Amino acid sequence: MKMYIQPFVRYMEDEKGLSLSTLEAYHRDVQQFVEFAESCGIEQPDNIQRSHLVLYLGRLKEQGKAAATISRRVASIRSFFHFLIREGITGHDPSVLLELPKANKKKPSVLTQDEIERLLAAPNVSTPQGGRDKAMLELLYATGIRVSELMALNVRDVRTDLRFVHCGGEAGKERVVPISREASQWAQAYMDEQRGLLLRSGQGEEAQVKQEALFLNVSGQRLSRQGFWKMIKKYGQEAGISGDITPHTLRHSFAVHMLEGGADLRSVQEMLGHADLSTTQVYAQTAKRSMKEVYENHHPHGGNRISSDGKDRM
Repeated sequence: MKMYIQPFVRYMEDEKGLSLSTLEAYHRDVQQFVEFAESCGIEQPDNIQRSHLVLYLGRLKEQGKAAATISRRVASIRSFFHFLIREGITGHDPSVLLELPKANKKKPSVLTQDEIERLLAAPNVSTPQGGRDKAMLELLYATGIRVSELMALNVRDVRTDLRFVHCGGEAGKERVVPISREASQWAQAYMDEQRGLLLRSGQGEEAQVKQEALFLNVSGQRLSRQGFWKMIKKYGQEAGISGDITPHTLRHSFAVHMLEGGADLRSVQEMLGHADLSTTQVYAQTAKRSMKEVYENHHPHGGNRISSDGKDRM
């Protein structure tokens, strides 16, 4: 079955327009399943039964794989069989009635307004790297776009005069996201003052590519997601933010703070680029809990307030 893996990945790239990281995940998931099947003496898709899939998922569970990881593996296997059926390689899909493990939905990690301000203030904007980092953090929090989308931005994608960002999105789904006045100012300052310094310091990449990429590293090349990941970790520590902070933390914070501020769910869905409203609904539940806590802690008759006679008002 290994001979079908590369054609499957090419199909997912050409027909579905998936990102490189997603394609790598599909390739890895299917590769591991095919290796498992071959270890069981199965070499043809027609010979795979539902019982084999149940056994495979049981092995994953024994290995301590999370429910979300197992669900992703199932999705990859299903897509693989859909491809095989489409190409006429097999006529059956043993994954049709496969039950997915129930994943425990984690509450999104969200920073407080004070933590956001400390994080945004962490970069030293007097240096080219600091000015770049400040612009990236401001844009990420102002728009809620994914870090992959942020890294893929070109200079022409950010219109500071009209205050919007043109975002490529996943699977080729483009969208336009408004940005704040402050984020626009920092992005423009970076483009006017610091980006040129990073561009001139770089060697080895074609001039055309370097001129298009918005955020550059010290070599004048497009900054990588790994580079941004390290950067936000560093600023999180400098800002005194406890707990794990990732680029997605700012996306979560953007969504929850927008909803807390009164934004409607569908507008936030559109800005985040979610295909399904239920995905955005997670942030609404977090925002509701947060607003309830604010009410109970600050309203005179809130549940956590103590009356003047020292009695807890419930």
